Amino acid sequence: MTACKTGSCLRQCVGGTVMRYLLGVDFGGGSSKATLLGEDGKVYAVSSQEYPTYYPCNGWAEQDAEDSYDALVKNIRKILRVSHVKPEQVVALALDAATHTAVLVGADDRPVRRSIYWTDLRSEPQANRLKEDPEIVQECYNTPGSLWTLPQLIWRSENEPDVLAKTRKVMAVKDYLRFRLTGDFVTDRIEAMGFLLFDARRNRWSQRLCSLAGLSLSVLPPVVDPLQKLSPLTAQALEDTGLCAETTVIAGATDTAMEVYAAGAGRPGQATVKLATAGRICAVTDHAVVDPRLVTYRHVVDGLWYPGTATKSCAASNRWYRDTFGGSFESLAREAGQVARGCEGLYFHPYLQGEMTPYLDDKLRASFVGAAAFHTKAHFSRAVMEGVAYSMKDGFATLVQLGIAPASATALGGGAKNPLWRQMLADMLNIPLKTVANADSSLGSAMLAGVACGVFESHQDAVNRCTCVTGETFPDPQGVAFYEERFQTYLAIQKALAPIYHAM
Repeated sequence: MTACKTGSCLRQCVGGTVMRYLLGVDFGGGSSKATLLGEDGKVYAVSSQEYPTYYPCNGWAEQDAEDSYDALVKNIRKILRVSHVKPEQVVALALDAATHTAVLVGADDRPVRRSIYWTDLRSEPQANRLKEDPEIVQECYNTPGSLWTLPQLIWRSENEPDVLAKTRKVMAVKDYLRFRLTGDFVTDRIEAMGFLLFDARRNRWSQRLCSLAGLSLSVLPPVVDPLQKLSPLTAQALEDTGLCAETTVIAGATDTAMEVYAAGAGRPGQATVKLATAGRICAVTDHAVVDPRLVTYRHVVDGLWYPGTATKSCAASNRWYRDTFGGSFESLAREAGQVARGCEGLYFHPYLQGEMTPYLDDKLRASFVGAAAFHTKAHFSRAVMEGVAYSMKDGFATLVQLGIAPASATALGGGAKNPLWRQMLADMLNIPLKTVANADSSLGSAMLAGVACGVFESHQDAVNRCTCVTGETFPDPQGVAFYEERFQTYLAIQKALAPIYHAM
């Protein structure tokens, strides 16, 4: 990881030769982002396209893969248009997306149904049944919950058997979109773990787990390395995107894996702290850490892992608060900055959709506790930010207990751009938080594509060229002591209210 570069270079040339470019496209909760990366490590263009999430019933959340494909096409075409880069200069392409959102594809190679998005809660009963099977954690390295594909598929088998009867292929979102580009039916070794159908010990799909969902192994894709080069773009893909036939498409990996990669966290002891729709703390290790409170995945670098914690409604809490009570993110942050630490006794627990680490409890709900007549909107604005940070501290305690808590980390996500929120988190976790110029998933995918096709010599070369540290936020000793004391009250409130939410 290097300090940020200065100076300028010609857009079309580097070292007297024609510049080569790399394209990474990410698919998040509500939008797709594409990044055009030059071989000099600079970002030359970005594009973003939104798409809807559908909520047909209370607690349900669905997405349509065709909406994502439309966003993919629009993003690539816009990148080419605004950058003035020739299609033949885009030497490689990689996609990434959130895990756990399965696209069920029929005989016509199109989705038979909207996908169950990972925030969907409908499969909680199926997940609870799976928790009674201790072999699943040992086999998959992760604990069943409603966000995983296996319980979602079991829900389908019990409630929509006609949908599974029509299914000929089961794909992750990014794999379906790449299938539309190349015709290759594959997934990568990181994405495969997100299905909760993959035997992580033996690196293969589990026949036993597939049978629980009534699936044949034949509907699951072959598993390849994230760097695997795939088939050329199809004639239809060339027409749709405007790319050229020489652009190499690689397998790619998941969004979190690509964020960790783009942040330069590629050695044991390094870590990332993400303030985005969901909150994540990922600690890089040289071994799998299997614990029911963690989400554990392989790293894109062979031999490494990134076990971590997850706060289900992180920036999503801030967005909900803005949309419900009015204002802009900027105005709410200004108001929050006018209130002292602790919000004069007001607490917020961000369990809008239940909680993941360390509770794995879909029945928990959000709450403001301690409100008094003197509290203003500014107090509530700050309480939301502090509540999310407390929740991440709650998960961080698990990493401390397991001996894998990092001594420092790189802050990622839109929330990390807010200095006040970033300082809160540094104080809560009591570790320095670096910031980088670009560390989103689409950049990581572009970097990975560069390694796969030889534009970058190695993973470390890609990080050295592309990852630029812009600053560091250090914990304030007074803030550390203050939040450590108040954290005990935060935990007591959670413990007291959990039985009430279960009864509700």
